[in-house]
Amino acid sequence: MEISLSKRMQAVANLMKPAKVACDVGCDHGYVSIYLVKSGVCGKMIAMDVRQGPLSQAKLHVEEAGLGDYIETRLSDGLHGLRPGECDAMICAGMGGKLMVRILEEGQKKIEGMDQMILQPQSDIAFVRNYLYKQGLTIEEEDMVLEDGKFYPMMRVVRKKPDLMQSQPLQQKYGPVLLDRGHPVLLAYLRKQKTTYERIKEQLLENGGNCIRLQEIEKELIETQETIARVMERGYNG
Repeated sequence: MEISLSKRMQAVANLMKPAKVACDVGCDHGYVSIYLVKSGVCGKMIAMDVRQGPLSQAKLHVEEAGLGDYIETRLSDGLHGLRPGECDAMICAGMGGKLMVRILEEGQKKIEGMDQMILQPQSDIAFVRNYLYKQGLTIEEEDMVLEDGKFYPMMRVVRKKPDLMQSQPLQQKYGPVLLDRGHPVLLAYLRKQKTTYERIKEQLLENGGNCIRLQEIEKELIETQETIARVMERGYNG
């Protein structure tokens, strides 16, 4: 069985370093678990989902790939179906940031023994990064892809005391590693944001301008322009 991952999920899988047993929270159809085992990155996988439908599909795909001895499918809300110490790595991708933080918070005892967590929140990215910093976790690696018109940032988190830099609002908003490396997809995202802010500012001025809103947009525009200059200066050294 040949596995072809989407651009987003391939980037998520690429962030995983070798692991003995990893769990995929919200595994959907199980393709990432199959890919990681077949490529030898993970010895075993526990593919978990809160929905029986996708989980049944994942189990079918695992059987078709002949990996039933290496990938277990498990019905689970977040990490509730996992035992402490069962995994040394985790993937949590494709869900809202606040839901992701809830999963991490409720599963604290489960993630204590994990060496790495691959996280790809779909929203509230700064909220997730701030939570990780407060938990004493370090964003070790990041990537960002553009797929079907949407931007997807993702990160590998390790159990290591974070640098003070990772507490800064700008780092949490855009990603410490993405900023440091001048990631080209982050640059594309920032340029799109700049265009959006310029359009909103123009509309506000045409309509007489809501002073407070106009000030907010001008502040965002200045920050975005400064960040673009910073990213361009860094250049991509991925």
